[in-house]
Amino acid sequence: MLLFKEKILMITGGTGSFGNAVLNRFLQTDIKEIRILSRDEKKQDDMRHEYQAKMPELSGKIKFFIGDVRDLASVKNAMHGVDYIFHAAALKQVPSCEFFPMEAVKTNVIGTDNVLTAAIDEGVKSVICLSTDKAAYPVNAMGTSKAMMEKVIVAKSRTVNPDKTKICCTRYGNVLCSRGSVVPLWIEQIKSGKPITITDPNMTRFIMSLDEAVDLVLFAFENGTSGDILVQKAPACTIGTLAQAVKELFNTKDDIRVIGIRHGEKMYETLLTNEECSGAIDLGSFYRVPCDKRDLNYDKYFKDGDIQRNTLTEFNSNNTDLLNVEQVKAKLLTLRYVRDEIATWENK
Repeated sequence: MLLFKEKILMITGGTGSFGNAVLNRFLQTDIKEIRILSRDEKKQDDMRHEYQAKMPELSGKIKFFIGDVRDLASVKNAMHGVDYIFHAAALKQVPSCEFFPMEAVKTNVIGTDNVLTAAIDEGVKSVICLSTDKAAYPVNAMGTSKAMMEKVIVAKSRTVNPDKTKICCTRYGNVLCSRGSVVPLWIEQIKSGKPITITDPNMTRFIMSLDEAVDLVLFAFENGTSGDILVQKAPACTIGTLAQAVKELFNTKDDIRVIGIRHGEKMYETLLTNEECSGAIDLGSFYRVPCDKRDLNYDKYFKDGDIQRNTLTEFNSNNTDLLNVEQVKAKLLTLRYVRDEIATWENK
C-alpha cells in the first residue's frame, strides 16, 4: 500500500458495502485520510459510530462529507486536496431503475460526469470508477445507464492528460452479501421460517466477494492505463445452486420457491462482449479493454486499417467456470457475514 502512504482517498457512495470494505482494508495502513462522500446522513452517522467503537485510534482518518454526485458543487467541495478517488456511488437495483430510469441517468451518468469533471479540475491523480456486468449488452435501465457511464469515462479519458489525471473503469458481477443482494434476503427468510424465493433456478450469475471487488479496483489503480476497462475473470453459478448452498449451510428444510424473473433481469450476464474481444488483452486473471484512441477522422481508416482480429471470445456467466453446491458453500464461508449469521442461527 505504499502508493497510498500519506495520500487522501475519497470514496463516493462510501457508506455502502464497497466503502466499508475499503475502510477495513485501508485504515490500518499509512494512508493519511479517507473521505466518505454520500447523501445519507444517517448512514454516515452509523458508520462514524461503528468505526469509533471498533477502531478508535484510527477512526480520525475518516472524514465525512454530505453531498450528492448529481450536484457538481457539492462534489467539488469535498474534493479539495484529494489524491485518489474510488467512484462507487450508483443506483444499482435493477427493478427500481426500470420504474425510475431517469433517476438512474441522473446518478449513474450525470453523477459520474460530475465526479470526473471535478476530479480533473481539482488535479486528482487517479479516478477508478465501478461498473457492472449489466453494462455489457444491457437490456435494463440500470445496465443501460451503466453502459453510458462507461462511455462517459472513456470519453473523459481522451480529453485529459493521463499524467495529470488517470481515469479507469472496473466491471464486475454480483458481489456476495453486499447491500441489497440476494443472500442476506435468503438468510432473513430462513430466520423467519419462510420459503427461500428465487427468480429462476437456471439463471446464472458471476459471484465474487467484497474483498475481490476491492482487489479488482486496486489492480486497476496500479496497472490500468487511462481509458481502460478492467474485468476480473470471476466464476459463476446458477441461482438454484446458490440457494441450495445457503440452505445447506443453515441446515434448513425450508422450501425453495420459484417466483419468476423480475423486471429487466437477464438469464445470464456478460463481462466481456464479442465486440470488446477484438481489442481486449488477456492479463491472466483479468481482461483489459483499452480505450479506442482513434479520432473522428474515419477516412484514413478506409485507406489504412488493422484487419487482424483478436482470438478472444465473449466472457459470460454461462461459459465461465460454473461452481457446484460444495464450491459455492466454500466461497460463502469465506465471508464473515455468513459465518456470523450461521453462528447466530446455530446458537438460537
